[in-house]
Amino acid sequence: MKHIAVVPGDGIGKEVVAVGLKVLDAISEISKFSFETETFNIGSERYLKTGELLTDSDISGLRKNDAVYFGAIGDPRVKPGVLEKGILLKMRAVFDQYINLRPITSWHPFVPLKKHFDFDIHFLRENTEDFYMGAGGRFDTEQKSASITVERELYELDLKLSASGQKDEFAFEIGLLSRKGIERFADYSFKYAANRGDDKLTLVDKANVCTEIYGLQRTIFEEKAKEHGMKLDYMLVDAMAMAMIVRPDSFRTVAIPNLFGDILTDLGSQIQGGLGMGGSGNINPNGLSMFEPIHGSAPDIAGQKKANPIAAILAAKMMLDNFGFTEEGNIVQKAVRKCLDDGKMTGDLGGKLNTNEVGDAICSIILKQK
Repeated sequence: MKHIAVVPGDGIGKEVVAVGLKVLDAISEISKFSFETETFNIGSERYLKTGELLTDSDISGLRKNDAVYFGAIGDPRVKPGVLEKGILLKMRAVFDQYINLRPITSWHPFVPLKKHFDFDIHFLRENTEDFYMGAGGRFDTEQKSASITVERELYELDLKLSASGQKDEFAFEIGLLSRKGIERFADYSFKYAANRGDDKLTLVDKANVCTEIYGLQRTIFEEKAKEHGMKLDYMLVDAMAMAMIVRPDSFRTVAIPNLFGDILTDLGSQIQGGLGMGGSGNINPNGLSMFEPIHGSAPDIAGQKKANPIAAILAAKMMLDNFGFTEEGNIVQKAVRKCLDDGKMTGDLGGKLNTNEVGDAICSIILKQK
């Protein structure tokens, strides 16, 4: 029996998670997989009423489960960044979910590229460091409260500006990588690539400009490549963005730092067929992991049953894989493929079914294997 913490969140998150749970119910009817759920009211509605984001009580309750199944967060009534940092990023940090796994698969015929490519790229995004640590701030030329180095530079700048009476305001965000963080990221990435049958790993960075943090990352990945007996290729992030459009079939397993990973995997979701087709996992290999669709809360279509549930279903498939039920995960993947081949899809893919009807179609395919 697996215990799953369900966080539907906001907007369409509630709708797609409900469908994903129906798919897990169908899987439990034809296999040895069994589960029970506990729902957590974490999201914008509670925040607007109480001011609470992710509480100590939430963390304690979530920790008692085997995995978290997450819908989406986001609400136009809440300032951007409040929910994301206070809930999603905090959850990843608290549970040390240092790997973000996002498979990018060519779901034909929905791939929008002009040339036919068959690709199956698995992005492994470092999930707790880089520029997503919340280390930053703002200051102006009348303040002297930043770090010593910034104070010195600011003092010199202030002297130059004071003569003309000009003032200025600054903002900064600090990216940080640790040896410990890079080592565990590299170890996981090389092991994951090997388990897929790959003989090499591609590392994406911007080491030609951000020479310190990504220079250290390259050094450690080179050390780990020798330990794991695997090849290591490099791609600069801008070159990788272009390559994903013109030769996505050239890549298999890709390791990427946090910020660039967030951006390129969204690009990847579009070349595979859209945001409604992408599932993701926030992985702690030795602790609590969380699985979610990569899309947001889409408040403009919430409650209308227009949302594509496949991303949430594929996130549930990834959760099954993480539990060790890989055969059951493959059944879900094949059921999604069959459903698409039969033309049973939501409007974003050109279909006529609503959210629940797509879920029912996938469940029906699964239950026929009983």
